[in-house]
Amino acid sequence: MVTLRQMRYFEALASTRHFGRAAQQAHISQPALSAQIMDMEEHLGVKLVERNRNGVLLTKKGEDVLASVRVILGEVERLEQMARHDRGTLAGLIRIGIIPTVAPYLVPRLIPHLRKHYPAIEIELKEAVTDRMITELLDGRLDAVIAALPVEAENIETELLFTDRFYMAMARNDSEVLMSPLAEHQVDAERLLLLEEGHCLRDQALAVCGVAGKRSLVNFGATSMATLLQMVSHDMGMTLIPEIAIRTETARNNLNIVPFADPAPCRQIGLVWRKSSGRPGDMAALAEAIKACVPVQAD
Repeated sequence: MVTLRQMRYFEALASTRHFGRAAQQAHISQPALSAQIMDMEEHLGVKLVERNRNGVLLTKKGEDVLASVRVILGEVERLEQMARHDRGTLAGLIRIGIIPTVAPYLVPRLIPHLRKHYPAIEIELKEAVTDRMITELLDGRLDAVIAALPVEAENIETELLFTDRFYMAMARNDSEVLMSPLAEHQVDAERLLLLEEGHCLRDQALAVCGVAGKRSLVNFGATSMATLLQMVSHDMGMTLIPEIAIRTETARNNLNIVPFADPAPCRQIGLVWRKSSGRPGDMAALAEAIKACVPVQAD
């Protein structure tokens, strides 16, 4: 008999295409996960995965089984949500995805706040780029996503959480002097540092600074806001910084923050969830908790 546990392990393996990462996601050892997948294959009488040096490939039967497994797990999730609803608001497990340019500045405040006000809550957090998290949201692997709006997808609801203004960050000892407030056309494309492809803040920076398509951009994509601002603090260039990050990053980096002229560019950060999740009360409570925890520059 195939168990729900095996189905969850198989779904994790299909999502990560790697036994090690799937085992880590499922919080078990790699040999144990492999044994469970083999047992599942034996019970079904089909080969689900192909193992190779680069990871895992699903067989045609594996793809078919995966589609059915996700339907079953989705129904189980809805059943569990009904039970959670009976226990009260934000009781039980909630899986939240957060974009990397928000997570480091919001999470240290949000988690203690949720645990204080909703003691029955169980929280799982994932930090990733928006496209990946929306895919996981629609697949039922996340319950909510905190990301920059708008998010284009079917079967989703969104709520605006806060407006996050942009500033320009540069080293305090930078020889270049920028007029304050800064006009967007004043940004030197040759000194603009960006996050790597896939981060929404990269696209926002290109749009704000009007340099999309220019070949003179610095050919280096940082993987995190912290890395980017370390580079800036060592006078390697300048970058766009969201207001939510200013308090933390100016405390630990040698940064000069220059505001933009009005109307200042900004991004809208929102909460995204599935319409079909049946958890409007939980999402409303989560949105209010996030709004209460947003750090501001003048805080």
